[in-house]
Amino acid sequence: MLDNDKLNILTLNYEYPPVGGGGGYICKNVMDELAENGHKITVITSHYDNLPKEESFGNIDIYRVPVILRTKQDVGSLLSLLSYVPSCISKAQKLMQKEQFDIINTHFAVPSGPAGYYLSKKSGLPNVLTIYGGDIYDPTKLLSPHKTPLLKNTVRRMLETADHIISDSNDIENHARNYYGIKKEITVIPPGVRPYKGGEKSRKELGLPEDKIIIATLGRLVVRKNNTELIEVMKNLCRDFDCHLLIMGDGPERSNLEKKIRQYGLEGKITLTGRVGEEKFQIMSAADIYVSTAIHEGFGLVFLEAMESGLPVVSYNNGGQVDFLIDGTTGFLVEFGDTEKFCDRLIKLIRSKEMRNQMVLHNQGYIKEFYTSRCADKYLDILNSHRVHTQ
Repeated sequence: MLDNDKLNILTLNYEYPPVGGGGGYICKNVMDELAENGHKITVITSHYDNLPKEESFGNIDIYRVPVILRTKQDVGSLLSLLSYVPSCISKAQKLMQKEQFDIINTHFAVPSGPAGYYLSKKSGLPNVLTIYGGDIYDPTKLLSPHKTPLLKNTVRRMLETADHIISDSNDIENHARNYYGIKKEITVIPPGVRPYKGGEKSRKELGLPEDKIIIATLGRLVVRKNNTELIEVMKNLCRDFDCHLLIMGDGPERSNLEKKIRQYGLEGKITLTGRVGEEKFQIMSAADIYVSTAIHEGFGLVFLEAMESGLPVVSYNNGGQVDFLIDGTTGFLVEFGDTEKFCDRLIKLIRSKEMRNQMVLHNQGYIKEFYTSRCADKYLDILNSHRVHTQ
């Protein structure tokens, strides 16, 4: 039995690590923090490959429900997203017969949203909905909800019926209001990063070049990340500078990136590492600069991870990252699409170790404002204000 001041939270998220991308990791970071503070967390997510169907870590119980055609760890098929809803509802209803939850926290308006909506209506439990980038606005997706009538109506319904909405950035809040006409309160809670407590490794131990400027980027290899443009940038940089680019992550764009690298003869200058786990912090700690040419980021947890690893960040200014990245201080923010200026800012950092060190020093202090403990406290305030008190 939980103490009266501790929450029993039912968390619905179709993607949860090690499956999926940023939204899953943001969710996990918050839930881990809440669990460490004595709250009970039950997560219902998608099953994938040979992952355990049920798993427990301290105060967190994870249930992975069957979905149709989830063939990739990083990206879900349309059928897998749609089939998550009935599977999630079925599992949740069985769990509700065994224990009393205080609140539902649903992550993503689609596809998790309809499951949270249904369960809230049937059980009377309040539903706090957390929205991210792709479920509200993704300019690169053919079926992005903001331009697909059926999905748009579904998302609007999920937003209107939620007891409270949490957004991870002002950018996503604005898109929720502009595209879906939402007038109700939306609380912006920036995602948190957990302090990295693992050890560092040398470049030699990681198999990285020891005498070059190493530039790193991290994320699912999808069109939105715009890594083909980053390869174009590297083609220009490598004419005058001895640098190496690490592209961490996996996804459907990998073969296109490999083709582009071969086309420009950059095989020895760019490494596609594949999917990385916690070793991403070791790799970034061994690098010099973090970059992103993404077309849009809902927030950009990877930027926080880069700063936690001690890197200056060079990014375009289109997305939620403008909430916290400071041009000339955390690194550089560049007008979206201005590749010439993007290259120029990278060159400034490549040429000046002193500038890099100044930005690193700033980021090492600044990142503490975004540790998950602060993020989780804000979550807890919202969840507590809507909870159903159980006996």
